[in-house]
Amino acid sequence: MTADASTESDITGTVTGIVAETLGRDAADLTPETDLRSVEGADSIKVLRIVAKLEQTYDIELEDDEIFGLRTIGEVVALVGRARERG
Repeated sequence: MTADASTESDITGTVTGIVAETLGRDAADLTPETDLRSVEGADSIKVLRIVAKLEQTYDIELEDDEIFGLRTIGEVVALVGRARERG
């Protein structure tokens, strides 16, 4: 496994954990393909809480226009990865 794959895997695990905790779901039931809008209990306020936790966890800042287009956990993982690369 490459360092990039390891990092993406780590981000996926962290993002999935934060989503599961915030939405009161089991992380094992969530995959990168999970559409956040389809998860029971998800609403715009909880998505903003997820974003805030990710920003705090990774010491990053996500722009509003980046956030509003997100649909899946995999898209969130990719966004966090790009934000970390930007520094």
